Amino acid sequence: MSQFLCIVKRHEDLVQFFKMEWGLVACTDIDGLLQTLNINHNPLEWRLFTDSSKLSLKALLLQNGNNLPSIPVGHSVHNKESYKNVKILMEAINYDKFKWQICGDLKVIALLLGLQQGFTKYCCFICEWDSRAWSLHYSRKDWPARKSLEPGIMNVKFNH
Repeated sequence: MSQFLCIVKRHEDLVQFFKMEWGLVACTDIDGLLQTLNINHNPLEWRLFTDSSKLSLKALLLQNGNNLPSIPVGHSVHNKESYKNVKILMEAINYDKFKWQICGDLKVIALLLGLQQGFTKYCCFICEWDSRAWSLHYSRKDWPARKSLEPGIMNVKFNH
């Protein structure tokens, strides 16, 4: 019986590093969390993986080289994918302090860059690819590089 109680309570020493606000559970002390897990935290050796769907948002720290397990640092089952919710997540985990490299699918990267979601004309965050120029889709190979991400221009909605 005591072994079962130990398993049920094994999370208690980690709860202190997490906070729930706006329907989001996020790690507010990543250094403390990793220290408690006996993991050395050099931000250059970790990357932040973010994923979202219409109903949820999540963030994990992945160690470069994948020698250590992934560390969940943010999760919400009530916040849908939006620039505002991802911004709240990034602020909650103190992204500006650590500046990990970010990885995720193109939809999440576009969302992080502040691009408009869905039915966009200039949906590429790297170049000025015109998704509505159907006559050029298979004939034109080179599209001009995007020079800047300015709100209100080329489907950019938010300034990051």
